[in-house]
Amino acid sequence: MEEKNVSRITKIHLLGLQTPHSITFLIFFLFLLIYCVTICGNLLIITLVSYSKSLHTPMYFFLSQLSLSDILLVTDILPNILHTVLMKGITISFSDCITQFYFFCVFEGLECLLLTVMCYDRYVAICKPLHYTLLMNFQLCWLMIITCWVLNLLVILILTLTISQLDFCGPDIINHFFCDLDPILQLSCSDAAYVLLEAALMTGINVAIPFFTIIISYVYIIITIFNIPSITGRQNVFSTCSSHLTVVCIYYGSIVCVYLVPHRGQSGDITKFLSLLYTVVTPLMNPIIYSLRNKDLKEAAAKIINQRLHSHFSK
Repeated sequence: MEEKNVSRITKIHLLGLQTPHSITFLIFFLFLLIYCVTICGNLLIITLVSYSKSLHTPMYFFLSQLSLSDILLVTDILPNILHTVLMKGITISFSDCITQFYFFCVFEGLECLLLTVMCYDRYVAICKPLHYTLLMNFQLCWLMIITCWVLNLLVILILTLTISQLDFCGPDIINHFFCDLDPILQLSCSDAAYVLLEAALMTGINVAIPFFTIIISYVYIIITIFNIPSITGRQNVFSTCSSHLTVVCIYYGSIVCVYLVPHRGQSGDITKFLSLLYTVVTPLMNPIIYSLRNKDLKEAAAKIINQRLHSHFSK
């Protein structure tokens, strides 16, 4: 029996966003500005949480980890976008494409788990305030963060290794701005049923379970808030989780639109636009949402700025 000779592709052409030539530089500088603002905004939160003693609490510790995840995510995605916008597409090696896919999945999955951990923190703070200090100690916080990282790295590694074992015989063109699962599998001439099963299990672990955990937690949070007798008390308590709820809605809303809504009749441009929401827009919006709606972060920033100005003028 003759063995089938499969020509494995080694290079992949990423078409990118395919913007009109007349606005190429405008789009390039827009994404460059988004990249810089995202990095600076999230670095600011990490710096404030690190240096301000008033922010050394579980809630802000988890927020700093979310900011770190956002920085890593945009660094994985945005440089390729900038390159493809200028060059109207780029050519990368197949191994680079798989590597980008791996880290993209790790950071997206980490975002889901971190949002869940942050929701649990708010649940304990609002529903079990007397036990908060006992339950949310820093040993548990670090254990949660390490578990999130290790779980993601291992689960996504298994999926990525399975994908790399497929035969890829072309075409060698991906009509996207990064290497996502569906575009990669479209290059394969192997049966991808096992990969799709693993991807479904991975989605259940990293996306579905955290999502339903967040929903259940917020049901208890909302019930607890409605049991507070004063309107002012309700508003004060709800304000502590409103930023998190806003980020969850933006993040999961965009993921549902891309991965759960049927793609039949949906153009590639619409898919790219929706993908931008959770790969670019969410990491940009997270520090803005938390900074604008959080009095503690504003006060910490003002305090550090005043200290710097005071030390500068006192010299």
